[in-house]
Parts: sequence; structure tokens; C-alpha cells
Amino acid sequence: MKTYTTTPKEDGFRMPGEFENHLGTYIIWPERTDNWRLGAKPAQEVFAQVASAIAEHEAVTVAVNEGQYANARHMLPDHVRVVEISNDDAWVRDCGPTCVTDGKEVRGVDWRFNAWGGLVDGLYFPWDKDDALAQKVCELERFNRYRLDHFILEGGSIHTDGDGTLVTTEECLLSEGRNSHLNKEQIEAVLKEYLNVEKIIWLKRGIYLDETNGHVDNIFAFVKPGEC
Repeated sequence: MKTYTTTPKEDGFRMPGEFENHLGTYIIWPERTDNWRLGAKPAQEVFAQVASAIAEHEAVTVAVNEGQYANARHMLPDHVRVVEISNDDAWVRDCGPTCVTDGKEVRGVDWRFNAWGGLVDGLYFPWDKDDALAQKVCELERFNRYRLDHFILEGGSIHTDGDGTLVTTEECLLSEGRNSHLNKEQIEAVLKEYLNVEKIIWLKRGIYLDETNGHVDNIFAFVKPGEC
């Protein structure tokens, strides 16, 4: 699949609001015993229930490491697609591609991922499998993509209304473990080019002591353009 050297804004692509129609849902199967209690078994039961509920309405793909394929395939209904995609942890919203569209084609924006802060205050090491996951999803779905090798972002740190406005938090995007080589204005410029937004609203912080450094998706969501 093609990797573009242009930007979504240049190509007329935008990030839609999450309330808009979409092609399906991705989930990563949990298994880390340092993150999930009791060998991740309770989490796997809940993830299976969530995947099954969503699959009643749209296509669901569950990404699993090789050693969990048989277990996940056994626990999930047949109409849920299970695919082997190497991963470090279970948060595809953050490490997966950000989808942009021109109304006809969907492309993926592949940001760098460093486990919510890298060596400064990240949650685990290594994170290279998660950083590679967005490209693999794009290949699987046959989405062309944009890759940013020098900009770190997680999907849960941004929300857009699909009509030119984006909301994020200073606590997250200005944190030392993300893009400390850039100032606020430079970060805004990247977001405007790769998500095709015109206005960025900066909240000061997210939930107190949140391990993601204040992801906006914990406190805010758009339900339609201009309305949250």
C-alpha cells in the first residue's frame, strides 16, 4: 500500500467525528499479566462480551498475539474476525491508525507510539510492536497511509467534531514524554495538516493522575458538529 509524502489537508482528507458512520471496529486482545489481573482471564471474558455485542451491528476484528490465537478464537463468536497481529498491549484506539476520508476513500494516519510517554513516563518497554500496528491494520484493510516518524500521538488524546474543530489537553500533548522538541504552535500546525481541522481547543488537563497524561477521551466527546 502507498505511503504518502503529502498531508491529508493537501489531499482533501479530514478526520471524521466518531459519531459518523464507519466500516467497523478493531479490538486488541488483552494478555499482559503486569497490566491485567489473574492472567488477564477476567479482562478477556469482558473483551469477548464487548466484541460480541458490537458484532451484532458492525464488523469486528480482534488482533491477537500468536500465543493467544487459539484462546481468542475459542472465546469469540464465529462472526468476529480474529487475526494475528503482534502487539504489546490492548489499546488499539491509541496505537492504531487515525482514519481520514474524503468521502470516497479512507486512509490511515500512522503516528509514532511510545506507550504514553516513552522513557520519560511511559507505561511499558518495549513498545515497538504497538508502534508497528497501525501500518499492519492499514495493510490488512488496504488503506493507503501517512506516516509521521517524528510526531507522537495517541488516538485517545484527541477528539474532533468532523467539521473543523478538535479538542485536546495541554497536560497530554505538551507532556515531556511526547513531543518536547515542539512548542504548542508547532503541535497545532501538525494537527491541522494531518487531521484537516481549523480550530483547536486546548483543555488544561484530563483526569487527575491519569496514566495517559490526561487523555481527552476520558472526559469529553462530540455527539455532532459543534455539540458535545
